[in-house]
Amino acid sequence: MSEYADYSNRAATLASGIRMSVLIPFYRDDPTPLARTLADEISAHELPIEIVFFDDGEPDPELNSRVAQTIDTLAAPARLLTARRNVGRAAGRNRLASAAIGEWLLFLDADMTVSNSFLQTWLEQIDGFEFDAAFGGYTADPVQEKAHHLHAALARSSDENSAQCRNEIGATAFCTSNLLARADLMRKIGFDEHFTGWGWEDVDWAVRADQVGELVHIDNPAGHSGWQSPDVLLDKFRDAARNYARLLQKHPELATLPGARAARILKSIPGQALLRGVWALMTQSPIAPMKARTTALKLWRASWAADAI
Repeated sequence: MSEYADYSNRAATLASGIRMSVLIPFYRDDPTPLARTLADEISAHELPIEIVFFDDGEPDPELNSRVAQTIDTLAAPARLLTARRNVGRAAGRNRLASAAIGEWLLFLDADMTVSNSFLQTWLEQIDGFEFDAAFGGYTADPVQEKAHHLHAALARSSDENSAQCRNEIGATAFCTSNLLARADLMRKIGFDEHFTGWGWEDVDWAVRADQVGELVHIDNPAGHSGWQSPDVLLDKFRDAARNYARLLQKHPELATLPGARAARILKSIPGQALLRGVWALMTQSPIAPMKARTTALKLWRASWAADAI
């Protein structure tokens, strides 16, 4: 028995000459709005692109059924892979890469938004420039709920950067939200499945890929709208410490990163873990200045990393 079920629409069964595969893993997040936007652009301009979804363990059968029904309505080639068990972020993206038939692979998150010329811009980059992988960046979409303002503020201060800024940073500014790579590069350098849970598998991939291919940053952003509450962010940043420690162990040269330096400083302070309660309260405080809240969240993250490294 295959490790996942593969459901295809009629356009996918007839597709040929696919140049790019758009790969969208999801776990409870609804990818159907993004699917419709991408499919409309593909159909309107007859682009040689397929869309492949990966439901990691089918935690929400109703959502899985809705995605399948949406795929049936799309004129663009689309497939849904449904894992029989949860395999995680790194393994899920590897499964998508293996199943894709395009020469190029474009990874997007299920909760992203894109312009109506997003895919055409990527194809223009492929035709006009020589590279093996590129990160297009992302922008922070408007926030609808008050509880999500902190997450959006953190994204704007840390991750919403121009291509020029990201090129100065290099491979460590890559993430899987809007990552384009040659399929043959992904076959050589897959995601390390020892990274479990949330965080850092994308940076690890980029650092390794940068050693064998040409990585660049461009300005073709996708919008990020999957905002989360402070409580969720605190949990994610705490749990990601183990992955961060694995990243630094694999790549000692990354010890100069700001987060690694902050973790080492905190590690040298006796009893620093006792301050986590203060940082958590500050992070969750709706009346504290936003700058203070984002700083407290970063200190919380560095504190747990200090224990792990």
